[in-house]
Amino acid sequence: RKDVVAAAHSHSLHGKAFSALGRELSPITQDSCAFYEDHALYDDFGGVVVDLDEGARVAKAIGTKKALILQNHGLLTVGETIDAAAWWFITMDRSCQAELLARAAGEPKLIRRESALQTKMLTGNPLAGWFQFQPLYARIVKEQPDLLD
Repeated sequence: RKDVVAAAHSHSLHGKAFSALGRELSPITQDSCAFYEDHALYDDFGGVVVDLDEGARVAKAIGTKKALILQNHGLLTVGETIDAAAWWFITMDRSCQAELLARAAGEPKLIRRESALQTKMLTGNPLAGWFQFQPLYARIVKEQPDLLD
């Protein structure tokens, strides 16, 4: 994809736990709406990757979307900037955590489709992803000034 400059992937605790549900995120919080109709589920996990063809299958599964839940594995996000890819990962992991907590307490109330789409337009675009990462980046640079050396 020509629009993708960076990807973020990890086996984060909440991402792994949520991925075991084999489902996409529900629009239950403002943050999760950033992924509304803009993420997918990759349900073809076959263990530790030893097959180069899996990269092509993952690319096909994510398509033009910004995030992918790798069932029984973790999360993958992409962005037009490193900052956006990192922010999408952070907020997706937090959205997984929020949904896990909400489902443990009961049945979450979904945000209406129209509201979820409007929220995605405002908070789920590439500039918003870059912008949301800036305070974290500033903190990292301040706490680790040798990072840029």
